Amino acid sequence: MQRRNLTGLLAFLAVAKERSFTKAAAKLGVSQSALSHTIREVEERLGIRLLTRTTRSVAPTDAGERLLRTIGPRLEEIEAELASLSEMRGKPAANFRITTGEHAAEAVIWPAFSLADLRKRVRLGVREERPRSEGTR
Repeated sequence: MQRRNLTGLLAFLAVAKERSFTKAAAKLGVSQSALSHTIREVEERLGIRLLTRTTRSVAPTDAGERLLRTIGPRLEEIEAELASLSEMRGKPAANFRITTGEHAAEAVIWPAFSLADLRKRVRLGVREERPRSEGTR
């Protein structure tokens, strides 16, 4: 998706939800004029009117309502996922494998992970090692 398409859709969502160019412009941190221009470009690209404007109100057209219902929840999901990813910042994240016996895992490794408050985020699989037969390395 091109950046201008995404910018235009975000602008449309803000205006459609706020039902006001002034409030949407303040929310997006742009001028009312720039927002109006962006919406006009989106409508021209699509070849259909998305908003009905009067001197006192702004409301989505049928096409605008359809677009709002379709993309609104998806963009909210993206925002929620981005927020949850930012919660991971600062937390250690890596995959590593420790080959050890069951006794060492229970006596040393798990207690160390507990002290470091990592036990909730660590998956430890202990696999019984079979002794090698003579003649194999």
